[in-house]
Amino acid sequence: MNAIIDKFQISLRDDLHVPKVAEIIDVIDETPDVKTLVIDMSLQNIPGQFAQVTAFGVGEIPLSIPSLANNKLEFCIKKVGQVSNALHELKVGDQVGIRGPFGRPFPVDKMKGHDILFVGGGIGLPPLRSMIDYALKHRSDYGKLQLLYGARSPADLVYKERLKSWGDLDIKLTVDNGDNNWKGHVGVVTTIFDQIDVDPLSAYAIVVGPPIMIKYASIELKKLGFTSDRIVLSLERMMKCGVGLCGHCNIGPYYVCRDGPTFYLSEVEDLPDLW
Repeated sequence: MNAIIDKFQISLRDDLHVPKVAEIIDVIDETPDVKTLVIDMSLQNIPGQFAQVTAFGVGEIPLSIPSLANNKLEFCIKKVGQVSNALHELKVGDQVGIRGPFGRPFPVDKMKGHDILFVGGGIGLPPLRSMIDYALKHRSDYGKLQLLYGARSPADLVYKERLKSWGDLDIKLTVDNGDNNWKGHVGVVTTIFDQIDVDPLSAYAIVVGPPIMIKYASIELKKLGFTSDRIVLSLERMMKCGVGLCGHCNIGPYYVCRDGPTFYLSEVEDLPDLW
């Protein structure tokens, strides 16, 4: 126990683990239960990493860092618990605490020279955005970029305006349940895999979304010919402390917040408690 306490005390002396106070400069309503908070602060992060965001007097939660642009931080937050509810109540001019960045990023260098297939479900699109924006900014470093994105309904699609004008990115959308105005595909995201043009032997796939979606998307990708070392996952479920001490995000030998949140499928697919 003393060793654990000593490790924690040492970590607190690292500026990375001390919250920095930052101001909210914009609030964007993405869906009925998802908001983006735009923070007047920048971090030297790599796509796929996350930060710990504090609602003062309530607590903190880990959130992916979707944007790398304009020296501003953006956090896309789904209303699911006490802290996220508190963050949803904040307005322009309010303050939050930020720790980070933390975590193992997407393999930005390893994927250079290759096509990338992004597969997202629901709130899984914001973590993908960091890598999408990075690849578009460094367009000559990457091959064809494709996005398959699904949500429960048209109202649950995040980044609606961005999806209409997202640069050199081939986008296919689907929803589980359409409405009277929806003219697109209806079905889970794996039902649009037949719409892609990809060479699984030379491309990488990045999958982010609910655990059940990641599971079946990975199965379908392997059926297409992707090997497990070319399927990259972001497993952000159950993260809490951000430093591998609380144990909430433990899967097999890994702590998602410390050893991830990004993993190759080949690293985790045999773990019995993955899904």
